Amino acid sequence: MEFALTLVATTVACFVLRNPIRKAPMVFYVLSIALTAFCIAMPYLGLPREIWVFMSTIMRKCLLPLALFVVVMFIGVLPRTSKASLWLRPIRAELSIIAWILTLGHVVIYFNSYFPRVGGLSNNMLASLVVAMLLFVLLIVLGVTSFQFVKKRMNHDTWKKVQKLAYPFFILVYVHLLLIFVPSAMNGGVQAQINIAVYTVLFVAYIVLRLLRAAKGDGVEHSFRHEKSKTA
Repeated sequence: MEFALTLVATTVACFVLRNPIRKAPMVFYVLSIALTAFCIAMPYLGLPREIWVFMSTIMRKCLLPLALFVVVMFIGVLPRTSKASLWLRPIRAELSIIAWILTLGHVVIYFNSYFPRVGGLSNNMLASLVVAMLLFVLLIVLGVTSFQFVKKRMNHDTWKKVQKLAYPFFILVYVHLLLIFVPSAMNGGVQAQINIAVYTVLFVAYIVLRLLRAAKGDGVEHSFRHEKSKTA
């Protein structure tokens, strides 16, 4: 349920902040870096419990970055003429870069937590860690090539091939989530069962919409593609 609420709030924020993000994306990149640094430094700051719980929920658990990535995913498969697509498409690349920056904090925190005790992890958690490492590699490649100055220096065909890695990236995200929540869900964990249901609905909906777009012959943009729409 936490992720569903985070996704709703994040989607609303994307609509509300669309114009500021489009006009001054660097401000939001800097704010994202600051938020990521704050999240990493949290254990040393002696924060009030309320702030710790809130930040742990949206950042350390990666709910906010994941919600942003979901928004980016769906912008690419919604009908091009839909109001949501027309409004958010111009900031799609910016949203993906913000999500990329925020995700790095989650990666640092959990790698520091799990690597020192990797020998004592369950098979399920080890598999989750391996998938997380693959996701990190894809995240770096896709994130770096999202920046316009990088794209301009790459061969167009090469850049397009790199962007197709977004599809295995999203699939591995779902696998990673399943590896985390399935053991608890199988043991009767209600929250884990709800999480799996929410993530499954989202990813299935994305696949269905993507297939519908492909069937109509309407090219689907890659999730990290950095392009500028003329839509006002």
